Amino acid sequence: MTETNKRVVVAMSGGVDSSVAAALMVEQGYDVVGMMMRLWSEPTSEGGAHNRCCTPEQLSDARRIADKLKIPFYVLDTQDVFRGKIVQYFIDTHTDGFTPNPCIECNRHIRFDWLLNNALALEADYLATGHYARVEHTTDGRFLLKKGLDDAKDQSYVLSVLNPSTIDKVLFPVGEYEKPVVRQLAAKFGLPTASKKDSQDLCFLGDGDYRRFLRDHAPQLMAAGPIVRKNGDVIGQHEGLANYTIGQRKGLGVFAAEPLYVLAVNPAVNALVVGTADELGSTSLTASRVNWVAGSPPAASFKAEVKIRYKSRPVPATITVLDGGRFSAAFSQPMRDITPGQGAVIYDGDICLGSGIIERRPA
Repeated sequence: MTETNKRVVVAMSGGVDSSVAAALMVEQGYDVVGMMMRLWSEPTSEGGAHNRCCTPEQLSDARRIADKLKIPFYVLDTQDVFRGKIVQYFIDTHTDGFTPNPCIECNRHIRFDWLLNNALALEADYLATGHYARVEHTTDGRFLLKKGLDDAKDQSYVLSVLNPSTIDKVLFPVGEYEKPVVRQLAAKFGLPTASKKDSQDLCFLGDGDYRRFLRDHAPQLMAAGPIVRKNGDVIGQHEGLANYTIGQRKGLGVFAAEPLYVLAVNPAVNALVVGTADELGSTSLTASRVNWVAGSPPAASFKAEVKIRYKSRPVPATITVLDGGRFSAAFSQPMRDITPGQGAVIYDGDICLGSGIIERRPA
């Protein structure tokens, strides 16, 4: 079997990126199979339960694309595993005082585990998705995860959970293009998704309001409690810990001689900790649940760049590998938005080396 007629399952969502990914795979001569996951979503106010990634419209668009490309198309019921692995994780980590990135966990447990294994069960050689990232095969047999060519759309941050057991089985066809070119390709292929808007927000929220979602599913997070300074002085009352994020300034409802920001949440005593901008910054973080794309770190200690949020810029840091699947990152200047539960993703230029989940800092 030659490379170009190997079988590839394309994860289709009815959006322009996955549609173009499928078209490119067909054009390159692969034996292409389209597959869409039916994910869990809470019921909407209008009735029904449609995840933003697999609404009836999305499903219809994906089928139309598959028909146009003349490829088989399957819908994979993923509701229970998604509810258990992603939605419950979102609820539990908020309950524990963290701010999670569900997309990282979805790639860890759903796309590149559950979906990948279902693709392999169809005797596929690869799983292709519409992510903006690139995989490079080196001359010495290694696979590198690299940023997408379009820096504004790069998704390597949420793909940093890939490892040697998965990365050689995935393809990112649109990662070599900028978004406007992808839309041009969609038009060239005659795909009806060419001008379709990108999806946003957490896909499983019925109305896009995560605070309302947590109010319904974790009501204890909406219980009022004290706003305190780091020394324990009570200076006000908050309206529920889920309403606040690290670094938030507006909406605290407290007055002080200088602006105050959210420093931390303490769910054990239902307290919101606030302080000045000087107190907010930190020159280090520690991350756990570490994944190295290459299977191991490049050294016990090394210099790299770290992104602490999906939309933040990589910042120079010294990485030190710790016991227990952890690492620390030391920065040359204070970082204001280090948020427990978010991913800390390590880069060497445009190469993504790996990631971990930011731990809570000592008070």
